[in-house]
Amino acid sequence: MSNRVLQRTLALLAVGCVFAPLLPGLAMMAKPMLMPDIWHQLWADNQWSGALQATLNSTVISVAGSSTLCLVLLCGLWPGAHWQRLTSRLPLLLALPHVAFASGFLFLFSDNGWLARLCSVSFHVDENGVGLGILLALKECWFLLWVASTQLNLQSLSQQLTVAQSLGYGPLQSRIRVLVAQLLPRLKWALLAVVAYSLSVVDVAIMLGPNNPPTLAVLAWQWLTDADPQRVAMGMLTSLLLVVMLGIFSTVGYAAWLFVRRALGQFSGKRHQFSIQPVALASGFIMALTGTAAIAMLVLWSFADGWFYPALLPDAFALTGWQAAELSPLTTTLLLALASSLIGLLVVVLWLEGGSSRFDLWLALPLFLPALPLVAGQYQILLVIDQDGSWLGIIWSHLLWVVPYMLLVARPAWHQFDARLTITAQTFGWSAWKILCRVKLPLLIRPLLASLAVGFSVSVAQYLPTLYAGAGRFTSVTTETVALSSGGDPQQQAIQALLQMLLPAIMFIAMRQLSSLLTHYRQGLR
Repeated sequence: MSNRVLQRTLALLAVGCVFAPLLPGLAMMAKPMLMPDIWHQLWADNQWSGALQATLNSTVISVAGSSTLCLVLLCGLWPGAHWQRLTSRLPLLLALPHVAFASGFLFLFSDNGWLARLCSVSFHVDENGVGLGILLALKECWFLLWVASTQLNLQSLSQQLTVAQSLGYGPLQSRIRVLVAQLLPRLKWALLAVVAYSLSVVDVAIMLGPNNPPTLAVLAWQWLTDADPQRVAMGMLTSLLLVVMLGIFSTVGYAAWLFVRRALGQFSGKRHQFSIQPVALASGFIMALTGTAAIAMLVLWSFADGWFYPALLPDAFALTGWQAAELSPLTTTLLLALASSLIGLLVVVLWLEGGSSRFDLWLALPLFLPALPLVAGQYQILLVIDQDGSWLGIIWSHLLWVVPYMLLVARPAWHQFDARLTITAQTFGWSAWKILCRVKLPLLIRPLLASLAVGFSVSVAQYLPTLYAGAGRFTSVTTETVALSSGGDPQQQAIQALLQMLLPAIMFIAMRQLSSLLTHYRQGLR
């Protein structure tokens, strides 16, 4: 067997081990679709209509809010120093996991939160999914801004913007005609990922509500964990309906884009000198302030030695909370994240070296589909092979999301690798494996380490895979934070949320330092 054939075989095996078992799992989940009595029970359930309304509310607010905020900030701040300052803050805000952000958000906006103490106003963050939608809109806006920043060709767009302004179009008009028209098609996959996450989010929805009835994703999760087979079937059917809703949202979004594209292509000849920079600056400041305040609330609560309503600050500060903190979830999370990211890095390298880029989009599907049906499909397979509640099962379940994110980070640098270096090495008679180990990997060490850090942070944030595949035997900082949010100790909740945030931050710093160390004698790689 030639080296090339061996590389391709290993790539297919590695990817197949991660993704292929999902197919029979999803097929098993589809069985309730052919059972009329399950459909009848689903429609007859008194929670169904309220859960559907809460899901629609939170998803629409999340998608519309995040995309609108993203476009406002782009049209108001790009290009210039304000945009550079905003993008410089994005890594910190993106490193704040959803669960940690939700914890800080609760400490800020709940009925007895800090703002309620300050203003004597009750915010009711869990009402009809509105609070959930607002939090997701803020968090997903940072994600969309990060994706948009990677899609901006500064030189060509700046030139087109200058031409539009020279024709008399104002700042807002020219950016809508030039920037929005070209950027929105490039954001389609990111927007699809936002829709999928907003539809199927469970951990944040449990923390922020609504609770009675909950969102469809939480309702499906409750049914799937029920001992009654009829309830389990209803949960499977609801999970698959989330995929149908994703298709409906995608269709509506595409139709809206066709309408917007037609409107953007019609020039009336009227010039307006409107600028939304003040609005964009205020929006960016509020968003950054909210993220910073959420982190500050977590820090204050973690060191609080008695903090009772309506006091604005704790009675005293002490280390007793940290001394009493349960650290076993931290150890479990660290081991799972290290194992998942290291195995994921191996899978990504094998795929990039031996796989076909034509199938990259298929490997990224877990990012664009609701998580709940995928997790439930995984669980069905783990039950069959008797690996639920095992280290192997839970690591495999994490890989379904770790690998696509790592591939997303590593792929651009891998495809930009100078092929002339490979040709030169081949003239020396080097094998494909030797070229990979001695040429490609050393030159691509920086993006690979960045990919490793991203995979680590993705694994840390996994809630549903840990809960399902772990069968309740594994407690991570994420599952512990969510559990403590439902009436537990707020100080311990803050500590676990901070640990969830600090783990990825430490990993990113460590990978950056390691990258600098490994490339110390390779000045061209800096």
